[in-house]
Amino acid sequence: MKKITLLSSLFCFFVFNGFCAPIPQTFKSLHADGDLHRVEFGFRFMPTFSNFDMATSTGGTVKSEVTLGYGIGGILAFNFSNHVGIQGELMYNSLSQKYKDQDLDRKINVRYFNIPLMLSLNTDKTAPVNLNVVFGPQLGVNMGSNISSSSGNGSDTLQTVIALKKSDFGIAYGAGLEFALNEIHTIRFDLGFRGVYGLMNISKSSSQNSDSYSVKKANVRTESLYLGLSFLF
Repeated sequence: MKKITLLSSLFCFFVFNGFCAPIPQTFKSLHADGDLHRVEFGFRFMPTFSNFDMATSTGGTVKSEVTLGYGIGGILAFNFSNHVGIQGELMYNSLSQKYKDQDLDRKINVRYFNIPLMLSLNTDKTAPVNLNVVFGPQLGVNMGSNISSSSGNGSDTLQTVIALKKSDFGIAYGAGLEFALNEIHTIRFDLGFRGVYGLMNISKSSSQNSDSYSVKKANVRTESLYLGLSFLF
């Protein structure tokens, strides 16, 4: 009789999820998402390293080097569970590239609005420390570009232009750590890595002007570190 009573209690516990018997608090904490805050927004600052090869309109190669730029923007995310979410961002990126041409040190500046939409995988969004991995497509909109000279004897009177397409498309990926700053874990400090691999050829046919430049490489790669602050609701 005792065995039947015990079995019936277990049946009620699992099947009716505690309507016949109280659920232990430890069971709730392990299996419920009651403390999960699903909506998240935040702000980020991203020092960004970029590198793309340059070429003149006549086909000559211009030697360039990896240069540090920056990005700033905001994120908006929705957490489906403690471990899976979706994350959209709007980032303004200023990418720079230094190179030497005609005995002058030149610098190209390209400005983009980047809009990534990424799947987010988390160890535990409600924990004091959360490790996340993100990946997904990114659309970039070219907001303008220019070339400036940082040295010379004043004889540089050439009007140089840069031939770039107005949009870019690529894959964004990265990983980061989130640290809770308050007791209920709704304010978090973020730091991590972000990479972007461009899938489009961003070079555009340059004019016949011998003083114009184009991007030689079919895609642009950037690598960033980021610091941020996010809020969960």
